[in-house]
This record gives sequence, structure tokens and C-alpha cells, in this order.
Amino acid sequence: MNRPRIYMDNAATSFPKPAAVLDAMTRFATDIGASPGRGAYAQAIEAGRLMHQCRERLAALIGDPRHPEHIIFTLNTTDALNMAIRGLLREGDHAITTAMDHNSVLRPYHALTEQIRLSTTHVKVDPATGLVDPDDIRAAITPRTKLIAIVHGSNVSGTVQPIGDVGRIAREHNIPFLVDAAQTLGHMPLNVEREMIDLLAFPGHKGLLGPLGTGGLYIRPGIEKRMRTVREGGTGSLSEIDRQPDFMPDRFEPGSHNAIGIIGLSEGVAWILDKTVEKLWAHEQGLIRTMIEGLSDIPGLRYLGPQGVKHRCGVFSIVLERDGGHENPQALADLLERDYGLLTRAGIHCAPMAHATFRTTALGGATRLSFGPFLTVQDVRYATDALAQVVMGSSVPA
Repeated sequence: MNRPRIYMDNAATSFPKPAAVLDAMTRFATDIGASPGRGAYAQAIEAGRLMHQCRERLAALIGDPRHPEHIIFTLNTTDALNMAIRGLLREGDHAITTAMDHNSVLRPYHALTEQIRLSTTHVKVDPATGLVDPDDIRAAITPRTKLIAIVHGSNVSGTVQPIGDVGRIAREHNIPFLVDAAQTLGHMPLNVEREMIDLLAFPGHKGLLGPLGTGGLYIRPGIEKRMRTVREGGTGSLSEIDRQPDFMPDRFEPGSHNAIGIIGLSEGVAWILDKTVEKLWAHEQGLIRTMIEGLSDIPGLRYLGPQGVKHRCGVFSIVLERDGGHENPQALADLLERDYGLLTRAGIHCAPMAHATFRTTALGGATRLSFGPFLTVQDVRYATDALAQVVMGSSVPA
């Protein structure tokens, strides 16, 4: 009963959240409660101000503080990716992604191959590290290529792709460049201008420390003119006409907002800006080093992706090999919770091509441990000690 409960599933959603996140949501629910942009009374105006403040904070975090109106609020990263992909691609187009990408890119691409005859290229990656060679992206470009989408940090292996190099290639060819920052925004520095990112899809509930049901899509000024809307509806602006407004952000934000969630998200971003993402990233790199050091001496246990701190974020998927076979990843996750209080996630992690690359599909995937800012070096050492004890003990139950 005295066993600690250590949350290591931050790749799914971050926990815990800063106290200011819950405080802001509680204040909104008890004192404000109005829908932004849907009234001229004080509470509606205040709700609108707080929502715009969130856009400003996000724009500052990603390196384009001049254009907060180009931050579009979405339900999550998947919603943002679908908005970008379906907004840009047309009948007969060609689109590129990689074998490391998540189903939130793979599945829209697959659906569009049937709906608009989209052709796709899934660029292979190094089977040991999961890294893509930017020259392979360049080689995949055709005259019909209208989108390059790439995951920044893998939710399977923690592999961090060279998005700046890919961004330069995309910009040279005037092809919109879409980055999935589900595992990196809030964890490490990311600058849309430096990395030449045209569209940045991100969750509010992971590295940004906001609540579930929040996310966003940054659209570089000018790119919105290439996009069609995938949803239309009320905006509170230009209500006298029956077509969607063409100005930002209303063009891509029909319907009432998840105001309480966005205002909670705003405080998560404020917490990051106050701590500085550079210091948070330094802390996470310390956790990564501790994890690598702790895993290196455990026989029969391997972790996927880069074998050093370089080119990785705080996501580790592990495979336990013993007695000529492999332990079931879900059984290992169950044991880690039951005997050690470690909360992890096992399986394919919505990234089938990544697991195929690492040859873990037939094993049922891997057991994933993922870091957040409230974990300590001691927590990570406890986790690696637990894994060492598992290896030295009896087999994980089937």
C-alpha cells in the first residue's frame, strides 16, 4: 500500500498539470462562463481576451509572436493534422510522409487515396535509429507533390527528426511543410521560422500541460490562401452572410470554442514560458541520460531508437528478450504497475509503420515509458532499477 505511483505515460497525456491550469479553469467555470465572441457583455469580452492571450502565448512559444491570429484552436493534434491535410490536398495530388509517422497522418493519407486518388510516399528510415535521411525526402518529390508531413518526435522511439533540413528542402520546392509536434512542443525549443515550418500541429494536453480536448494548428501567413475549409459554421463574426469569413482565425474556427479548456491551456503555456523551454529541455535531457545509463547494464533489455541523448526526446519503448523469446509488452506493463507502481503504456502506439521498422509488430509492440517536467532523476532511477529487478526475477506472466 505504500508503493509509489509514478506516472510515465506523458506521451499519451501529461500528468500532473501545473496548479494554475486547474485554477484558471475553475475561475472560468465559476466567474465567467460565457462563450468568446458571442456577446458584448463583460463576461463574453473577458472570455475573448483570455482566449486571445492563449494565442499570443503560443505564438511566442513557437517563434512567431507577430501572428497570434494564425494559431487555430483544434480538438487535438489529430484534428489539426486532418485540417491541414484535407485543406491542402486535391484530386490526383502526391504527398510525402515517413515510416515513423503516427496514424493521425497515415490514416488521412490512406483515406484520401480512395477519396481523391491521392498518391503517397512513405519514406523509409534508418531501421536502427528511426531517423529519416533528408535526401530521401528530396528524392521522393515529384511535380505533383503538394505536401510533406513529418513527425518531429516519435511517440514510439523518441527519435527526433531533422525537421530544419526537411523544411529547407520543402521551401526550396515551394511545398507546404507540415510538422506533427505532438511529442516535442513544450518539451524542447521549436521555432517555426528557423525550421521553415509552414504548418505546425500540436496537442494542448501533452507537453503544453493543458487539459484533454485542446490542441492547435499554426498556419504560416500566406499558406491559408492555399487551404480550403473542412468545416463551416457560426463564428460570431459576419453573421449577416451565409459563407465562412475569409480572415484568420475565424476562417478555420467555426462553432463555439472549448473556452474552459483553452483558458486552462493558456496557463500551461504561461508556466512553460516562465520556466523557459530551454531549462525544461535541459531537465528532460538529464532524465534521458539517466534512463540510458540505467538501461545500459540490463541484459536482455533493449530500447528502440537512437542509443544516445542526441536525436531523441524523453520517450523510451523497451523490449525484454529472455530465454530465446520476448516477454509480452502488456504483461510487462501490468507487472510494472502491480509490483512497482510504474504507469506505462504497451502496444503498437498508433504507429504501425514505426513498429514494423523496428520489427516489434509480431511481439505486440513494446512497453513505453515517457517523461514530463515533474518527473525527477530519482523517479527514472527507480524505473530502471525496477526493470533490472524484473529481468533478474521470474518471467513476466503471459
